[in-house]
Amino acid sequence: MRTELLYGKEGISLELPDNSFIIEPKNLPKLENDKEAIRQALRNPIGTPSLKESVKSTDTVSIVISDITRPTPNHILVPLLLEELSHVPLDNFVIINGTGTHRDQTREEFVQMLGEWVVDNIRIVNNQCHNRDTLVNLGKSKFGCDVYLNKDYVESDFRIVTGFIEPHFFAGFSGGPKGIMPGIAGIETIMTFHNARMIGDSLATWGNMVNNPVQDMTREINGLCKPDFMLNVTLNREKEITQIFAGELYEAHDKGCEFAKEHTMFRCDERFDVVIASNSGYPLDQNLYQAVKGMSAAHKIVKEGGSIIIASECSDGLPDHGNYSKIFEMAETPQQLLDMINDPEFKVFDQWQVQKQAVIQVWSDIYVYSKLTDEQVKGAMLKPTHDIEQTIAELKKTYGENMTIAVLPLGPLTIPYVEEKVFI
Repeated sequence: MRTELLYGKEGISLELPDNSFIIEPKNLPKLENDKEAIRQALRNPIGTPSLKESVKSTDTVSIVISDITRPTPNHILVPLLLEELSHVPLDNFVIINGTGTHRDQTREEFVQMLGEWVVDNIRIVNNQCHNRDTLVNLGKSKFGCDVYLNKDYVESDFRIVTGFIEPHFFAGFSGGPKGIMPGIAGIETIMTFHNARMIGDSLATWGNMVNNPVQDMTREINGLCKPDFMLNVTLNREKEITQIFAGELYEAHDKGCEFAKEHTMFRCDERFDVVIASNSGYPLDQNLYQAVKGMSAAHKIVKEGGSIIIASECSDGLPDHGNYSKIFEMAETPQQLLDMINDPEFKVFDQWQVQKQAVIQVWSDIYVYSKLTDEQVKGAMLKPTHDIEQTIAELKKTYGENMTIAVLPLGPLTIPYVEEKVFI
């Protein structure tokens, strides 16, 4: 059979054995008039008055967006928010790019994300998680750290968070409160949010919102300086808007998560010898750090001792910024990485992504099809492949003629699970 994987901006086509099991979410169509649907959602939100009547003309307004590693249609959402709030002077707005620990965006990238008019007319700032001068301390979290959030956000009169909702590999679902925590948090708060105990908790997994410590912490932090309004969407494989969730943060986000769970989670009866996954294509597959999400989705249904093949373009490298690649130099095996990271004295930002990856590597082999060099892939303790079909043929020698194969063409836009291994 032939199947198409999301990969970069173009995708790739594979010829696979006929018994391969294709796992995709329900293919929802784009909303016929998504812009008008958003306008109506802003005027008839969930659990709160309309956006326009909630904001005074004298208010300063912050709009938090997700960064360039997410496919949130900021170029649609932000102009419509500004249009709905046309009674507020443009100088009263600030757009805060929720980078978390990721790199800043350039002007060119902001134009790509928001459109040139917005970039030319609205003040935009990248969250600076390491710069205390740009942060405000809101007190202590019950999880044991000081809470630092972006100063522009905290000091604004009216706060809006945007984003998109999909299953998330340790927060249960993305969107909603995650736009604030960790999107615009300080490094100390982010480090606690991503520490080994939180990330290693069995309830911190795809699709689970019940007693998930990561989701519990993000909601607690939001409660200390809550967004006044949320605008989130769900997307299909073409990154088109399929539904809109606007209004009160928790109520609107819960409804979005219910919708996403219904359409993106897929129950499997058993695990597979080999799982092939994309990383949802551009922009999520820009680097290997982000590709851990696709690996994690495949991990849900691969057999112990099996193999994962992840197709992620990695046009932005490992990346070069951050500590992801450096942490691999501190140990010789995935198990050694886990032992090191689980030491309470070890605290290096980006350790959470290495931790998630190492857990998968202890369970199964991982092959990477990308634009990375073999040296870069091997440096991350992974196996390079330049021909997925050839790798499948080679793996057949290991697993035999009855080798079972599952394919996630959309990567973590679909979350498969084996019934007894998921909490829903």
